[in-house]
Parts: sequence; C-alpha cells; structure tokens
Amino acid sequence: MVRDDSLTSATPSAAARRAPSTSIPPGIVCAEDYAGAATGCLDPATYAHVAGGAAHDVTVEANRRAYEAWDLWPRVLRDVTVGHTRLRLADRDLAHPILLAPLAQQRAWHPDAELATARGAAASDSVLVLSTLSSVPLEAVARVAGPVRWFQLYLQAQREVTRDLVARAAAAGYAALVVTVDAPVQAASHRALRAGYRAPIDAVAANLDGYPSPARGAADAGWRASLADAMRVAPTWEELRALIRDGPLPVWVKGVAHPDDARRLVDLGVAGLVVSNHGGRGLDGAPASLAVLPRVRSAVPRPFPLLFDGGIRRGSDVFKALALGADAVLVGRLQAYALAVAGALGVAHMVRLLREELAICMALTGCSDLSAITADTLIPSSAPAIASLPVPLA
Repeated sequence: MVRDDSLTSATPSAAARRAPSTSIPPGIVCAEDYAGAATGCLDPATYAHVAGGAAHDVTVEANRRAYEAWDLWPRVLRDVTVGHTRLRLADRDLAHPILLAPLAQQRAWHPDAELATARGAAASDSVLVLSTLSSVPLEAVARVAGPVRWFQLYLQAQREVTRDLVARAAAAGYAALVVTVDAPVQAASHRALRAGYRAPIDAVAANLDGYPSPARGAADAGWRASLADAMRVAPTWEELRALIRDGPLPVWVKGVAHPDDARRLVDLGVAGLVVSNHGGRGLDGAPASLAVLPRVRSAVPRPFPLLFDGGIRRGSDVFKALALGADAVLVGRLQAYALAVAGALGVAHMVRLLREELAICMALTGCSDLSAITADTLIPSSAPAIASLPVPLA
C-alpha cells in the first residue's frame, strides 16, 4: 500500500526506456497524441503503471467516460473577437486555467525529472504544483519554475517534518500548499503488477532525504500492520486546522468528492478545494470526478475557488470541467506522457495544444472569456439516443 499522489511504486528496479526527444515528434497534432507517443518512450511496464490506477481501474475508466455524457452546445453570430483564456485565481492573474498536477518521482520518465517539468511550466505560463515526493528537491525546482508555483503536501508521521517542509516551501517562494487527503492507503494497480512494473532505483523522494523514517508496525502483523501504519499518519481535521491556523501559506485541499466534506472544509478556512479522486488511484469504484463536480460546486458557490482533476486529455475536457463548476483544472497523466516524450519542450507544447483546443471550443460556443463557460454551454450527450434510432432504408 502506497500513500502518494504518485505514478510510482516502492519497489526499486531499473526501468528501461528510449531516450526522450529533443524536438516534438512528427504526428503530434493534439494534446492527446502524447499518450500514444509515450508508448515508444516508456517500457511497457512503466507505461502500464502511468496509465493504470488502483486495482481494476474502474475509476480510471469512469473518469474518461464521464466526458462522453456531455456535448458542447454551439452558438452562432457571437462576437468573440476579443476572446481570451485569462483568469484570476488565488489573487494571481493567470494566462490560462490549466495547472500541472503534482506527480511524484518524475525521474522514472525523464532524466531531468521535475526540473524539465518546471521549465515547461515556466515556458507555458502554467502553475506548477510540485509533489512532496518529487525526485528533485523543492528548492532546486523553484529556481527554474515560473513565478507562480504551489507545493503539494503530504502530512508526515513526524509533525516536525511537516513543519519543516512547509517552512522550506515558503522560503523557496511557493505561493500555496495543496494538501492531499484522499489516499492515505492505495490498492496496487493490477495492470502495472501484471506488466511487472518496478520503479527505477534513482526515483527517490528527494524532499524527504535526511528526515527520520517513521516507525513501522510489527512485522508479524502482516497487512494489518501496513494498513495501521498508513492510517496512523493519515491527515486529520485537527492537523489541517492547525496547518491553516499556524502555517505561513494558504492551504488548498486536494481529493474532495463529497459536498458535505466540501462545506466542512470551507468552514475550516481552506483557501480552495480540488475535486479529485486521485486519478483513479485511491478508492477503485469511486465516482468520476466530473460526475461529482456539480454537486461540490453547489455546496461551495462562487466566488469560492474550486479546481478539478480527473482524466483530462483534450481542450474540450477542460471546457466541460469549467462549465460544470471548476475555476481551473489540473493535468496529470498527460503531463507525464509529454515529459517522457520530449521533456520540458513536450510539457510546454502539450499545455499550448490544450489551451488552443480550449480556445476553439470557446469560440464555437460563443464564449469570449472563461466566465461565459457555464452549464448552459453543455447539453446531455445525444450519442445514446442516436445509436438507438433505426437505420433508414436506402
């Protein structure tokens, strides 16, 4: 059982891969193409791990299918000549609503790891959310990242370690903390296990280097000890309250799927929420993030900031998430694929493609800015109804 935002495993082993390209490979014409291109850059086991989620991948598949429930509703003769994708989020003016989600130990996919991702974020005017389990220290990443960067935090077993991580993030110029709360334990990916995935030896959690390791349960207690160890250090309401009260940075919470939890977190004083099911790596069988997004938004009306994470591959996916209540989105697996294919250039190019695809959707639905993307720009998918109609005779 692993507790992380990662696309990684705890078992050390070298992962063979082809060297990433120094240019954009031919044939990549949309952001989603990076998923296919990555199959040539990652060995099959590593690719299976990145693509997979928890257990049977039920929630991974639900995340993708959820977008198919909605069609974009075109509008005509709208003036979008001054359209843009800008927004204001967390008291910052951003060029677009596409953030890079926290992914752990990125050296498993590219030799420059999080440094390449940070450079790609800077080049594409994107907010980077750096994982606690980064394979490069947060200070080194901060030196090459863009001006707006956030730090994803796992509350550690030793609370003094948590305090030190937070102080380091603040000193390095990270503007916010994103506390992940939805995966204190995780089921292994059956897809990755069948493929024989083992994480590279050099895929280490550099930010935790030098800190004492938490004490583990008795070895003869087996899986129950592992579960007890994981839950013993799981985030609690009191710890989160203390972090909000005493910490130097605004606190966002990632992993919210229920409206009641959202309301309680807002009352607690969090700066914002991220609707997420951990990319399908938490509870297998949980609903798609997109399916619960409108309910969470109803529980925490605007202007309270709400981000979304879950299976985004296309600009139309970004559009649908914004229409259903998100202020901005985080991109995870697609980020990993682009990094594996072409490093910093791939990450920047992937974001640019998503942004262009989003802009086209906005133009053809008559939306000149993000505030115009509302639920009225979507309509329930017509595909099931069309499929049920009789085929006309020639």
